[in-house]
Amino acid sequence: MTEQPPARLARYGRRFDRLFAEYFDDLARTLDAPSFSRFTPECLELLRDLSLRGGKRMRVVLLHEAARLVTDGPVEGLDAAALSVELLQTHGLVHDDLIDDSATRRGGPTTYYAYREKFPGQPRAALALTVLAGDLALALSLRALLDAGLPAEVRQAMAEVQTRAAADTVVGQIADLERDFTGTVPDDEVLHDVADRKSARYSVLAPMRLGLLAAGLPPGAHEEELRRYARLVGICGQMRDDYLDVFGDEAAMGKPTGSDIREGRRSYAVVRLLSGVIGAEHAVVQRALGDSACGPGTVAEIREIGERHGVDALMRADMRRYAEQARLVAEGWRPRWRAEAVDFFAALPSWSVERTA
Repeated sequence: MTEQPPARLARYGRRFDRLFAEYFDDLARTLDAPSFSRFTPECLELLRDLSLRGGKRMRVVLLHEAARLVTDGPVEGLDAAALSVELLQTHGLVHDDLIDDSATRRGGPTTYYAYREKFPGQPRAALALTVLAGDLALALSLRALLDAGLPAEVRQAMAEVQTRAAADTVVGQIADLERDFTGTVPDDEVLHDVADRKSARYSVLAPMRLGLLAAGLPPGAHEEELRRYARLVGICGQMRDDYLDVFGDEAAMGKPTGSDIREGRRSYAVVRLLSGVIGAEHAVVQRALGDSACGPGTVAEIREIGERHGVDALMRADMRRYAEQARLVAEGWRPRWRAEAVDFFAALPSWSVERTA
């Protein structure tokens, strides 16, 4: 493969961002809302702003590359599917930021905080409108597929993929919250299952399924290996996010580190810190966990503790091990699928764990 994942991300991303902007322009004109309503167009503008404000567009690339496993020709329905996967992502971001009480996302205010600013003395209105904005993005995600100019059976199959992905993600979010309420440190199988349901199934598996469906290949015959690949890539990605939250470079990431510690999340990095240090250093981590006032100095101290005990190196080794397992799954596709697209899926896991932001 001559074009590496970052270059492919940039190429697909530029095209998709134009498509996404046109979609929201049309939606502002065509969505059936009461003529008196001011809140509806304001909601659409907030969804548009969040949707177009950055994002790697990895799901869009996975969708197109999955279709290219089958054919290098034009494929009907990929634009509709791309809109669907990114609208589902927008839905997730709106609700994630509400759950986490996050003030910023992608360099701007979250939907929740935008509504809080608009309704400073009415917290219930801000909360309700944020929930409804996320729900609208989910409904639009499914409508993008149902309105696509494709045969009815293909539209139905695509809508089923996205409906299942959305349900899996919500269950994953519930399990993610539940994980942090248990009195014990979760093991890797629990962390893997949460990562799979919370992100891998909608971020990796669903786009691949949609791409294959659009290219005319029902993915059912290859379901087991697609699931395995998606799960492994999802684990790599979540491990990397958790690693960067403790050991990352704030300047490169564009956001502060330590959010998982302050929120008391039993992430991959936090679990390895709790399991890998003892005595006074363990007490430092334990005291900071769930302390919303935990400052940069404490986060830096915890990072140094982790580095001193090799937690960062252990996590990098784990990420690379799972990335290699995912690569081997993709290599097994060579006998039946196009080599250039297989090259992309084989290279993706390693790139995902070596990224710095």
